[in-house]
Amino acid sequence: MASTTMRFSATSTGAEALPRRNSLTGFLTVSAKSSAKSRLRCIGRSANLSSFLRRRSTFTVRCVSGSEARQTIHDPVSQQQATTSLSSLTPDASSIASSIKYHAEFTPLFSPHNFDLPQAFFATAQSVRDALIINWNATYDYYEKLNVKQAYYLSMEFLQGRALLNAIGNLELTGAYAEALSKLGYQLENVAYQEPDAALGNGGLGRLASCFLDSLATLNYPAWGYGLRYKYGLFKQRITKEGQEEVAEDWLEMGSPWEIVRNDVSYPVKFYGKVVSGSDGKKHWIGGEDIKAVAHDVPIPGYKTKTTINLRLWSTKAASEEFDLYAFNAGRHTEASEALANAEKICYILYPGDESIEGKTLRLKQQYTLCSASLQDIIACFERRSGANVNWEEFPEKVAVQMNDTHPTLCIPELMRILIDVKGLSWKDAWNITQRTVAYTNHTVLPEALEKWSLDLMQKLLPRHVEIIEMIDEELIRTIIAEYGTADSDLLENKLKEMRILENVELPEEFADVLVKSKETTDIPSEELQSSEQVEEEEKKDDEENKDDNDEVEGAIAKKKGTDESSIEDEKEELPVPIPEPPKVRMANLCVVGGHAVNGVAEIHSEIVKDDVFNAFYKLWPDKFQNKTNGVTPRRWIKFCNPLLSKIITEWIGTEDWVLNTEKLADLRKFVENEDLQLQWRDAKRSNKVKVAEFIREKTGYFVSPDAMFDIQVKRIHEYKRQLLNILGIVYRYKKMKEMSPVERKANFVPRVCIFGGKAFATYVQAKRIVKFITDVGQTVNHDPEIGDLLKVIFVPDYNVSVAEMLIPASELSQHISTAGMEASGTSNMKFAMNGCILIGTLDGANVEIREEVGADNFFLFGAEAHEIGGLRKERAEGKFVPDPRFEEVKEFVRSGVFGSYNYDELIGSLEGNEGFGRADYFLVGKDFPSYIECQEKVDEAYRDQNKWTRMSILNTAGSYKFSSDRTIHEYAREIWNIEPAQLP
Repeated sequence: MASTTMRFSATSTGAEALPRRNSLTGFLTVSAKSSAKSRLRCIGRSANLSSFLRRRSTFTVRCVSGSEARQTIHDPVSQQQATTSLSSLTPDASSIASSIKYHAEFTPLFSPHNFDLPQAFFATAQSVRDALIINWNATYDYYEKLNVKQAYYLSMEFLQGRALLNAIGNLELTGAYAEALSKLGYQLENVAYQEPDAALGNGGLGRLASCFLDSLATLNYPAWGYGLRYKYGLFKQRITKEGQEEVAEDWLEMGSPWEIVRNDVSYPVKFYGKVVSGSDGKKHWIGGEDIKAVAHDVPIPGYKTKTTINLRLWSTKAASEEFDLYAFNAGRHTEASEALANAEKICYILYPGDESIEGKTLRLKQQYTLCSASLQDIIACFERRSGANVNWEEFPEKVAVQMNDTHPTLCIPELMRILIDVKGLSWKDAWNITQRTVAYTNHTVLPEALEKWSLDLMQKLLPRHVEIIEMIDEELIRTIIAEYGTADSDLLENKLKEMRILENVELPEEFADVLVKSKETTDIPSEELQSSEQVEEEEKKDDEENKDDNDEVEGAIAKKKGTDESSIEDEKEELPVPIPEPPKVRMANLCVVGGHAVNGVAEIHSEIVKDDVFNAFYKLWPDKFQNKTNGVTPRRWIKFCNPLLSKIITEWIGTEDWVLNTEKLADLRKFVENEDLQLQWRDAKRSNKVKVAEFIREKTGYFVSPDAMFDIQVKRIHEYKRQLLNILGIVYRYKKMKEMSPVERKANFVPRVCIFGGKAFATYVQAKRIVKFITDVGQTVNHDPEIGDLLKVIFVPDYNVSVAEMLIPASELSQHISTAGMEASGTSNMKFAMNGCILIGTLDGANVEIREEVGADNFFLFGAEAHEIGGLRKERAEGKFVPDPRFEEVKEFVRSGVFGSYNYDELIGSLEGNEGFGRADYFLVGKDFPSYIECQEKVDEAYRDQNKWTRMSILNTAGSYKFSSDRTIHEYAREIWNIEPAQLP
């Protein structure tokens, strides 16, 4: 870990400082494909850079880490020039074009002979990064000066999407960059399209984290994000005739123009080894496997503000001396580089398969790497800002750590370890500091997603942390006993079983006799205690009665043929011995115990968290529990991705302030009946649909009509999200169409393009079957000449943020149809509503609040409610469920082979039976199917009246104002983190 300030020259100090051209000096071809395009002359040593470039000095990039005092670097130009932000320069198109040309030549990642689209993107991005770095430095200089309390958001995922358009949009330079690129022979949209999505996430968890960073920067809150830099992402999805195939992501193959590698900012991370007690009385974790976590920083600009915060991503490597040169030269090449490979693979992919012990180990290594490196970095920053006199009691007054789901849970024992073993604090002080610093966001009610780690695995990998977790568990046991007492042994036993961090682990010796004594006490009837004589007499009577009963039983046994004493013993020996459950660490329980706040992410979800998931903890610590309904950034998800709609909103509201104050969207309600607005609204929607129709043709080969309703369900493929319900509804629609004449079809059905997108986890077999089924249905329906444009089924491969930015503005109906009570919140539902899309869904997650805001008449509701689900599952288990005939009809139609030769018995079988793993329709597809298809009939009816539909669409946008991530972040800052905005002067 080196100095606190790294010298980074992104540009020259002036035109005269440019180096002499080499033999490649000459011309950069603007386009090799078209001789009609102008040719771009390279900049030579004497080239005339614009005033924009002249005014930029060589500047420093603050590393804002490290324990040493920050060095003062004196720039050769004035401090005012060195810290001038791009927003105050408001450069014109010519100066931006010069900047792009400069980077094309002097910070190249390509051969200098050509200036093709990929090179144009990198040069453009690097010119934008120059501006971001200036604001980046100014932001952290200001934070250092004020020594403000800072929030640190730890997440295994940050699903950023493309950065170029978002960055220049936030800097208010979209028009200038479009004009500059036009001067160079390119369109901004085509250049931006060259950028791959950063493969740092999978679904809503990562997209939420990225929206939060945008809002934090825009609202000027001091904050950082921390994550891992996955080299190959989750996976790139390909759709073949076999269904989904996975290949490695290649987003870093050409490098990233946004990140800055901090080779001088690295921290040691240890695995395995053993714990010993030193002569100083401290615990020392020694031996084992040591790696290094290296920082890669990505600037996150706010909208219409200089504030530019940081996303710090960790990569992993081993020290050079770990390379075994002797083994390599002896021909044992794999062995020689084993340590290097083991270190680097930690950050290869997001969520490696964990069915093997190796996969589980790798996942746990990932989580610990994120926690350990980030906390070391946070602590180094705290110590540096504190100066010579570090007061650890002030740590929670300067630092707020938010754990995004259970993946960063190891922050709790790791912070304890550092404070106790490294900084020398007492257990009591360290525990107090940790609890005041850390907070936890719960994102799921699914039991399998509330992580539980093998205690044996954690003991091997992180022995010191297991010691600390055991001590935290003991603290919790004391609290539980103090709260519930020992009078009622059953109650106490149940509470301990429910609440302990360590599952299937015997009580520590200190508490071993608590339940025994409690049981001894509660064995005596509490109402009337009998005298010892009465007890003895009753025991004698019982003995006599039992003796008579036993004699009768023994006589019967003796008469039974083939039965003797030895055979009875054999029968006893053959009884199956129950296998004890392995000991585990319940990470969610550790989060609740170790943090000062626990929040759900939608009102209904937060109630489920309190009433069900963590009910015992809620009763013990009710003040810990909060709701923070999710939100999405209106910058990316309306203004930048849907410029046509944004222009209409601004025109009718009369201001663009809605981008920062989404409450102003409600003003659209005043104009909802205006025919001019409705016409503009429909025209914008159709234009977006035309773009998506072309995109679908390009990606899938299918032609779809932009005049059909665009019905979209795009999200992670999972049984609880019920893509299966959607596709079975489509199958039912298709079957009914086939039973009608062409005239009847046209009269009864509105033309639809049903669009799916999302990834099934590589080892989630049932989810992959659903993908296969959707594509098989599409293959049949889309080639049926009788159906034509009346119905199309499209699966968009490799769904990501950029695809969402295209699909969502074109959407007219969006499906959010999870089993009620199983979706924590959802954020795509918010994005669709913001863009004037009408939702069909259950009362689940944020659907409940969206429906309240947009109006019940503007939301298509169906299905069982959350409070009914338990009873319905019980009804199914008891064999009382009677499926709807239409549901049985659809299943038989699928089994008939109309969609190909693939055997769908396993998929359809999951919807049948009353019990058993993978059976009994756990997600209630069959139960909700009748109300779902009846609701879809209402959708068709509403869509036929385009004035009514447009009115509903406008009211969805108008009612979406609550779901801005700006509102959510204000609530986190005020009610959990206790941080204040720090706006640069």
